[in-house]
Amino acid sequence: MIRVAFASSDRVNVDLHFGAADTLVIYDVSPGYAELVGVGEFVKVNMKGENRHKSLTDANETSVIDLHLSPEEIERLNAKPPEDKVIAKLDFLKDCSAVYAASIGTSSIKRLIMAGLQPIIVGTGQTIEDLLNEVSLALHCGGLSWVERAKAKAEKAGIQAKTAEEGGVKLITSIEELA
Repeated sequence: MIRVAFASSDRVNVDLHFGAADTLVIYDVSPGYAELVGVGEFVKVNMKGENRHKSLTDANETSVIDLHLSPEEIERLNAKPPEDKVIAKLDFLKDCSAVYAASIGTSSIKRLIMAGLQPIIVGTGQTIEDLLNEVSLALHCGGLSWVERAKAKAEKAGIQAKTAEEGGVKLITSIEELA
């Protein structure tokens, strides 16, 4: 079982910029099953940077980011002021393996990676359920390197996969289930 977060205004679609997100939803995902375990509400933020309106335009497009940080960048990011809009989000996401958003700024990407979270930018309008199915399938069959790393970390920590319970979301575990 791994824990995954989504930046979503309606708890259905991934449609928010991570830094400006006023809502993050967290699911525990196991092969074939997901359960909503948390909803974080944050102060609404107006974006100021040059990328404030950018997102992937194709709903089927996904971008997994992998950055290597220099010691100077780590020091600079650790020195962020206390009014920083990302601090509360990072604290809320501390048990997650990844966060999906319609857009994520460079500074937030670096800070997510430093916190051990995989930042994933998806096309606006992708549904959380579709992305949960993608993670479920990867947990069962492999194919996404960040899921493999998160799964290994969870197994090492002794975290067991959950089984379908009342109130959860049934997910796919094979391509044949799509038919």
